[in-house]
Order: sequence, then structure tokens, then C-alpha cells
Amino acid sequence: MEVPRLDHALNSPTSPCEEVIKNLSLEAIQLCDRDGNKSQDSGIAEMEELPVPHNIKISNITCDSFKISWEMDSKSKDRITHYFIDLNKKENKNSNKFKHKDVPTKLVAKAVPLPMTVRGHWFLSPRTEYTVAVQTASKQVDGDYVVSEWSEIIEFCTADYSKVHLTQLLEKAEVIAGRMLKFSVFYRNQHKEYFDYIREHHGDAMQPSVKDNSGSHGSPISGKLEGIFFSCSTEFNTGKPPQDSPYGRYRFEIAAEKLFNPNTNLYFGDFYCMYTAYHYVILVIAPVGSPGDEFCKQRLPQLNSKDNKFLTCTEEDGVLVYHHAQDVILEVIYTDPVDLSLGTVAEITGHQLMSLSTANAKKDPSCKTCNISVGR
Repeated sequence: MEVPRLDHALNSPTSPCEEVIKNLSLEAIQLCDRDGNKSQDSGIAEMEELPVPHNIKISNITCDSFKISWEMDSKSKDRITHYFIDLNKKENKNSNKFKHKDVPTKLVAKAVPLPMTVRGHWFLSPRTEYTVAVQTASKQVDGDYVVSEWSEIIEFCTADYSKVHLTQLLEKAEVIAGRMLKFSVFYRNQHKEYFDYIREHHGDAMQPSVKDNSGSHGSPISGKLEGIFFSCSTEFNTGKPPQDSPYGRYRFEIAAEKLFNPNTNLYFGDFYCMYTAYHYVILVIAPVGSPGDEFCKQRLPQLNSKDNKFLTCTEEDGVLVYHHAQDVILEVIYTDPVDLSLGTVAEITGHQLMSLSTANAKKDPSCKTCNISVGR
């Protein structure tokens, strides 16, 4: 059952955390902290008669909601009118000590049957660790509260984006994808040392590695999916890959049909920008039935390889023909090893543009083009 007080007081899905506290201030005037401390004018009195929540359970966790329940002694249980929930991001020891601290979220809810749902993308972010504690309260006729002691502190972590959320991102990406341009090769730029290492230690086979944390914070592929990054973008005037790259002066090129064909599946992985005008779309190509295919099938929206807005493989006169979207930068992840003998390695003539690198790049949370109404 959802928290009716939250629905009533927090009816703006875009309210920031500060606004949450402002809206709740009439009901939850300067709540006690977890040690029981409060200001003298808080309007809250403490009374041992109210039961203290214990054995707290968190369930049904999504990227922007969770269900919470607990046990209470029956003593004075009928006097409870409200629950106070103290929700905070778990402190990160590696965080920047000069960055402003996240505003703690104190939620007030009318006493409803448990478990109850706490939902709100304005104070819950995906894949984030939180702590939560609970108080029971009884509202008095003069508007003051008597409250129990705080419960024990429980830790939990919110989930990744679901397929539903990724489909929303997909639909936003489709809007700006632009017209399709023909291409014929996938390519991967690296330093010369990378290819030397592949030849010496992996028998010429490039190995999948775990994707970094670039892109949407809630993306289910970040830090989990193993694959090899490729590009396929072409220059408008030449129809060929650009000669510049942020990733290294040596380029492996491979015919498109070697990676993308009727024996592979295509998935949408992410849509993001890095405080820039141009946007990135991450796609995943996985051989049918491979471990990567099974991983994506459970977590990502599958695209029709012949008919989508980003990357297509169609047959014309018995020949496979390939097109990519013009107005987004495609990052393609192939989930199986790729042997260097299937393509060529050569030095590019352009520059290494490090400023265009997306390694561990953080998504712009304020961009209206590539964000959806859940935690960033």
C-alpha cells in the first residue's frame, strides 16, 4: 500500500529534496535526529509508551521506490497516527569533502497497514546505497507530536533501471536519432601497446572486459556487462570512419557483417550526454544464445535489427547492407571475443582527441533531452 501522506504532500514529481522538506515542515517540524536530539521549539515530545519499530524489512526495491515494514509491540499501538522515516544516502568515504552534502530526507506518513511503499525519484536515485530508520508518532490536538525512539538503522541499495525505464530512454533517443547513413565497417581505436598485448598474451583475440560506469547512473550494463567497444560512425562527406579518435592512434577495422548479422541480436543499452550538445546511444550486439545474449535478454529492450532508428542490417539483392543514425554518436558493445585476423590494424592519420573520450563519463542530470522522470 502506498503512503497516502506522500501522495498528498509531495504531488510534484520534479520537486527537489529541499522542496520535499519544505512541504513536510507543517507535519514534521524539525524531527528528532537518530540520537533523539531535537530543538526546544520543535513541537515534538518524546514518550516511551509508543512502540519502537524493530525487525525492519525492505523489499520490492526498484530504482526509485521500495516497500518497508517492521514489527511493533502491541502496547499503545492504537495511539499511532503517523510514521516518521529518516532516509539518507550512505556516506561515501571517497566522496569530495568540499562538495555540498546531500540534504537528508525526513518523510512523514499517516499510519497505514504495512508494508507500505516509499516512492519518489526526487529523493531516490538508482544503484545508490541508503540508510533508513523509523519512528512512530502520535499527533496531538494542539498539533504537536509524541514520538517513539528511533528504530535501528537499516542499509539497502536501490536497483538499476528496469526494461520499462530503458524503453522510456529508448523512445527519447529515437526522437533525435536523425536520418540513417550507410556504413560498411566497425572500428576500434587503441594504443599500439594494446594490440601488441593482445597478440602476445591472448593469441590475437581481443577479449571482452567489464563496461565502465559512463552513461546513466541507473544503466544495468555499467559495471556488469562484458564486451568490446566498437564505433561505426562515418563522416558525412566521405562515408568513411573519421580519421580522429579519442582512444588511440591505432585502429582495428572489421567488416560489419562479421559482427552484426542474422545470427546476432541487437539491444538498446543507454542514452546520455556529457554536458554537451551531442548525445550518445549505447547498443549491444550479442551472438544468439551467447552468455552476453542471455544477460541482455533479461535486462535490455531488444531492437529489430532490420527496422530501428539507430543501427540496421538489411538484405538487398542477396547482400547485407548497413546503416547508422546520423545525429547521435553510437557506441556499440560486442559481447564475444574478436580475433584480429578478422580485420586489419593500421595507424590513423588524424589526431587523438582526448576531450571526446567517454571513459567513466558522468551523465548530465539536468539535460531534458536524455533524462527520464526517475532517479538519474
